[in-house]
Amino acid sequence: MRTTLCNLLIMLLGAMPSGLLAQCPVEQMDLKIEVGTDDYGYEGYWQLVPAGNSCGVATIWEGGNDVQVGCSGGGDQDATTVFGYGDNITISENIGCIDNGSYDIKYVDDYGDGGMTFSVILDDIYEVYNFSGTGAGNTFNFEVASPLEYDAGVVAVIVNPYNNPGDVIIKGAVFNYGATIINTLEVAYSIDGGPETVSTITGLNVLPFTATDFVHPISWNILTNGTYNVKLSSGKINGNDDLLSTNDFTSKEIVIGDPIPNNIADYLIFVEEYEIIGEADDEINNPTDLDFHPILTQKQVWITNKGTEGSGGSTVTFWNAGLPSQTSELKKDGNAWHFMSLPTAIAFSENTNFATAPGVKDANHSGGTFTGPTLWSSDMDIYAEPSGGNGSHLDMLHQSPFSMGIAAWKDNAFFVFCDYHGYIHMYDFQEDHGPGNDDHSDGKVWEYIDFDVNMINDDLPSHLVYDKSSNFLYVIDAGNGRIIRMNPESGNVTGTFSHPNEPLAEADEIENTDWVEIVNTGLIEPVGIDVIDNYMLVGDHATGEIIIYDISTVPAVELKRLQTGRTGLMGIKIGPDGLIWFVDQDEDELVRVNITNTVAIPNHDLQNSFSVFPNPSNGIIHVNFETQYQNINVTATVLNQLGEIIYTQSGITGRQMQIDISRYSAGAYTLKLETESGFASKKIIVVK
Repeated sequence: MRTTLCNLLIMLLGAMPSGLLAQCPVEQMDLKIEVGTDDYGYEGYWQLVPAGNSCGVATIWEGGNDVQVGCSGGGDQDATTVFGYGDNITISENIGCIDNGSYDIKYVDDYGDGGMTFSVILDDIYEVYNFSGTGAGNTFNFEVASPLEYDAGVVAVIVNPYNNPGDVIIKGAVFNYGATIINTLEVAYSIDGGPETVSTITGLNVLPFTATDFVHPISWNILTNGTYNVKLSSGKINGNDDLLSTNDFTSKEIVIGDPIPNNIADYLIFVEEYEIIGEADDEINNPTDLDFHPILTQKQVWITNKGTEGSGGSTVTFWNAGLPSQTSELKKDGNAWHFMSLPTAIAFSENTNFATAPGVKDANHSGGTFTGPTLWSSDMDIYAEPSGGNGSHLDMLHQSPFSMGIAAWKDNAFFVFCDYHGYIHMYDFQEDHGPGNDDHSDGKVWEYIDFDVNMINDDLPSHLVYDKSSNFLYVIDAGNGRIIRMNPESGNVTGTFSHPNEPLAEADEIENTDWVEIVNTGLIEPVGIDVIDNYMLVGDHATGEIIIYDISTVPAVELKRLQTGRTGLMGIKIGPDGLIWFVDQDEDELVRVNITNTVAIPNHDLQNSFSVFPNPSNGIIHVNFETQYQNINVTATVLNQLGEIIYTQSGITGRQMQIDISRYSAGAYTLKLETESGFASKKIIVVK
């Protein structure tokens, strides 16, 4: 591996007693490169050369499989385990004293999916660079030079790209390029080049050549929708001037827009109609699920096409969905046969990455169990485009055969319905490994073992959704005919599970979670779910109905069934417009459920057959029914002025019922009574 006389001398000096080994001469530093391998260490080869040189020109050091890979073996896929490094190990290559200056690491990967990592360490103290190999090969440049005493820089703005008006918390990541531990740091942000908001963060302990996240103490208050450029920078370090200002800042584009409106109450009153937004001519083919891009102003919806197990699925993306300017595009990853095999579900994270769940036992199609969720970029210049590696996926982990549903949690973390093990899994991909690569070592998987879940069959997904506002995960446990609600942050680690398919940072079993059956009757083939405020929507594939529930109580109360008349109902979602959208697998259609101006047929007889007293009241009212309604099931619902349900009760029979809304503020409310033959309503007034 050593190719110069100077390096041979370094070897000899290294064998001397440490007390006799002098420090490097002025204008030189001691260099060590720690090389990490993945599951296939024999595939990699690398060289250290002066900056700008090609591989093999004035080589200073080399490592890995020089026999079968070498400088020209990228993507050949003919290396064997006979040569090169071992698997999943770290090798310390002690280069020795080297002149200050610029150098390149030339990395070559035989398979073309990357995976080797490099840490550059100077004087055995400063881990100044970390590189991750991608694709068939890379050139990594670094400088050998003593670090400045004070030098830091913001390397990331950690704010979701879409935020609602109000106070936006500005987070960032700072890297310490200097030789001094950072204890206090001045940080500032500006909007669209305007004045800076400056503050000082204390209590830090950022070691040289490490990074940490921070929160700016002063929130950004923004009330106007629009697109803004947020610049975040660092300043004084421990009260001293930063000695290099060119690396102090970074910026990010942020969109401020309204949240999804809650229009579900209108579906309870008005007649709905079904509008076809996309169809087979748009290349929708056997769709299984849909989700909206988190930048709601784009009105961008993604649909997963099931495809075949051997060739894999695909996606159709609609921009300005439902508008006259609507456009669409079909895309399929080159390695969809593995990474998107029979996709059952799609879920977007707020960071704009999305994940899909492959509904197969073995994504390698070789009789094993090598299957789990896949992380993708929604950037059309990355997704389903050649990467020089193994498809365009950002990450994949393989602990969930028959992944029948998926829901986004936060950042690159998702929940998965794993039918093979019969549990809900949480996957946190952490830092993605880049398009087409395969480093899984930082991945975390949790297995919630308090309750079992089952699918009906592998043609019917078991979708799930995470509600950020309540911190509850809602799961369609289709095989058991129920909906489960769980707090994913409850419970505790009670053990670990075997994960032979890949190394993981965590593989934990979670028990004692806060969970409950929120619905356990009235479902035949539940598929498709979404939640907004106190409403939950669940589809039923067997009946073609979309069922609206009030989830403010447990068990949930069924409010209405929308009759879609569809036999292929699959995924459903509330869109940026507050309307219900779904995909129909039989008709290859994307459908939006519009709300008409026509009020649902009222029951005039019921309207004239009940009375409310007292009205106004202090919030406790009595409802009297005339004789013909005393043996008929009646559902009572009270809505506030925003159309939100604050009270519901079903299965009412008898002459009189009592409603207590005294804990709510004074004002006008609507009492709605509903039977199989229609509804009636009356305004009620609460005074304090």
